[in-house]
Amino acid sequence: MSHKYSFYNDYSEGAHPKILDALGKTNLTQETGYGEDSFSLEAAKLLSDKIQNPNSSIHLVSGGTQANLIVLSSILKPYEAVIAPKTAHINVHEAGAIEATGHKVISVDSTDGKIKPEQVLEQVKFHSDEHYVKPRAVFISNATELGTVYTKKELQQLSKICKENNLYLYLDGARLGSALMSKGSDLTLPEVSKLVDIFYIGGTKNGSLIGEAIIINNPKLQENFRYYLKQKGALLAKGRVIGVQFLELFKDNLFLDLAKHANKMATRLTDGIKALGYEFLTDSPTNQIFPILPNTVIEKLQNQYGFYVWSEIGKDKSSIRLVTSWATEEKAIEEFIADLKSI
Repeated sequence: MSHKYSFYNDYSEGAHPKILDALGKTNLTQETGYGEDSFSLEAAKLLSDKIQNPNSSIHLVSGGTQANLIVLSSILKPYEAVIAPKTAHINVHEAGAIEATGHKVISVDSTDGKIKPEQVLEQVKFHSDEHYVKPRAVFISNATELGTVYTKKELQQLSKICKENNLYLYLDGARLGSALMSKGSDLTLPEVSKLVDIFYIGGTKNGSLIGEAIIINNPKLQENFRYYLKQKGALLAKGRVIGVQFLELFKDNLFLDLAKHANKMATRLTDGIKALGYEFLTDSPTNQIFPILPNTVIEKLQNQYGFYVWSEIGKDKSSIRLVTSWATEEKAIEEFIADLKSI
């Protein structure tokens, strides 16, 4: 079915023109393979400068699920597990990728996509001996799967509880740009880096063709990481393709500018829907929003727009997910609001 516009996700478009131009200009330059090309090495140096950690270890991979399964399988022993919100990507949307590596995901309830320190502590106390899996890592996303963001205080509290209980804190940054540029965030990229053991910066959902940058801050987790990359099929012969893209995203402010635009479009969409009297599942300041609409209205909208129905709200209503991107035009926002109003 063809739609006026797709709000399914933030990777329906290809890549920002500057990235395509950079790939074209560097296309015939001969380079070393497997992430040791000059572009990837320069990108890693640039990112270490941006996070203000020269001792970090940085690796470029193709996608978020790949990053998650490689990171978690590399830092966990066979009997160790990861604590995550029930809504977490690793728990819901990765076809059991983490479990397929032999590690249990310990999921905890969450209405806003975030996990609280007391929930972490509760699971540590519950899994008390060798008859259980042993919690060793905590998984969070910023922005979360529900569009919410962690404040500096919240991340500091999680970091503290993890350190006190010998847990690694891992942050999925598929939409980190959107989180950092949201009105609800008081965190900077260097602050995020200082508070977590390991995280990744997502390019796929913020203007690049493909690519995520795994950043390992904890020296204990850095050794032999390339072996895990190779074993899991992530050590790309043409790793340069991702290196060029991250150079373009971070040499100026393109990465943050693209995220800012996506958030701006989502805010306009939110304001327009609220003005029509509708409520939302979460108070999201990022580029994913979840309005609650009558099912009859949703059915009519689906004839014109692409989006996911997220959850049932009673018998007659549901929440839907609308996602804006770096390429979303104001015209699409205006048309959606006008069509919703006319239904």
